[in-house]
Order: sequence, then structure tokens, then C-alpha cells
Amino acid sequence: MSLLQGIHHAAYRCRDAKQTIDFYRETLGMDLMLAISEDRVPSTKEPDPYMHIFLDAGAGNVLAFFEIPNSPPMGRDENTPAWVQHIAFKVADMDTLLATRERLRSQGIEVVGPTNHELFQSIYFVDPNGHRIELAADTVEPGVLEKLHELAGPMVEEWSRTRSTVRHAAFLHEKEFSADH
Repeated sequence: MSLLQGIHHAAYRCRDAKQTIDFYRETLGMDLMLAISEDRVPSTKEPDPYMHIFLDAGAGNVLAFFEIPNSPPMGRDENTPAWVQHIAFKVADMDTLLATRERLRSQGIEVVGPTNHELFQSIYFVDPNGHRIELAADTVEPGVLEKLHELAGPMVEEWSRTRSTVRHAAFLHEKEFSADH
């Protein structure tokens, strides 16, 4: 039996709690579940007033944000490329992905994609806090995930030794895969 039962919530910082709620409600239909505001951080007891909001991301998943006005302005790790850190949400299918892309564009939101990752296709956009958001629709063919699971351990081991690109899963983008492989 696994120790973990899922992700309880993922938390990020926001510039403005209300603006963040409005954005996620209007773009992705996420409802505000609850808000907590205190003068002290519960875990450290440090004095630092905050607003902590929790949004319903569907299927029992929760996305949370902290507005912390007494801290320096938000930034990002400039040593990490912007495409690396992102929040990815699953959508039902390609039709939903494409319809959402058009709705976002009609709201004046710049959208990249869809990008074909072979396992899924994605679109990307940025929330008002500068967080990159990905919406993904699964498109994986039967047998591919099982093959990738088999390759994962050896790939990480080779990467750890060489810190060079590992080609074990290159079939994904080279269209050489069949379930019999």
C-alpha cells in the first residue's frame, strides 16, 4: 500500500488574491473553495500576515495561492528557464483543448500551442502572477506508457552518469514505436 493518497494541494505565491481568483474562475472555471488569513505563519510562528486561497482544480485536486504583502515583490528564479516551472492541468480531450485555446485567445490571453508531446498535446499561457499554465489532453497510443515505464530507470541511471541526452525514448518523436516493440 502506498503511503501517499494523492496531492493534497499545490501552493504558489500570487500578487493579488482577488485578481488570481477572478483569473482562474474566468479562464478555467475554478471555484474558490476557501480562504484563510492570519497574522502568523502556522508552521514557523513568524509574524507575516497573509491571505491563503484554495481553488478547486477538479477531481479532488486543489490549487492554492498565498498573497504575502510584507514580502519583497514577486520574482522568479532567473537561472531557471521560464518554460521549466509550470502548473499542468489535464483536460478531457483535444476538442476541449482547442476550444479552450480559442476562448483564452478571445479574452486577450496569449496562447502557445498546441504542442504535440506524443503522449499528450498541450497549450500554454501565463496567469497574472507570471506562472506558466499548461493544459494537456492525453493522446498516447496503447503500449507507449508501459514501454516508457520500463525505460525510465535505465534512462535516469545513464543521465546520472553522463549528464548527456539519453536516447532510449527517442522513438516517441521519431514515430518508430509499435505496441509490439
